[in-house]
Amino acid sequence: MFGMFSALKGIMVMGLVAGIMGGAYKVYAIVNDNAKLKANQVVLEQSIETQKGVIEQYKKDMVEIVKANNEMNLLIKNLQKDFEDLDKRFTKKNRDIGKIAEKKPEAFEKILNNAGKNANRCMEIASGSPLTDEEKNATRKSQINPECPSIANPNYVPYGIN
Repeated sequence: MFGMFSALKGIMVMGLVAGIMGGAYKVYAIVNDNAKLKANQVVLEQSIETQKGVIEQYKKDMVEIVKANNEMNLLIKNLQKDFEDLDKRFTKKNRDIGKIAEKKPEAFEKILNNAGKNANRCMEIASGSPLTDEEKNATRKSQINPECPSIANPNYVPYGIN
């Protein structure tokens, strides 16, 4: 009977040791998994911060794009108005440029050269060249660039326009 009790006691001790070892392994596995989860959490938090930065930069970029688009639309509107005004000057009734050139070739050449120079400056401004102080401060008709006054001379107000 003692033999059976000893065997039973041995089995119970072995079961207890196996249970403790199994528990220790499970605790070790949980600690290891916890460490991996903490490391993953750090990586995820860093990714979130990075994404927040990307989103903020995207928002700033969008504001700049909208601003640039509005400026470009205003420039296009002004250039269209200047083109219409220029077209009106060349399509006046009974105006024959060829006859004018024959009668006064020197004056016509001077007018044409000045118009070309002014048109080139308009292209420079439309392409992003900054305005000079003279262009910014022009307020009289004799001071302006007549080819594109709306973009070349922002302070000029034509007579009769309030």
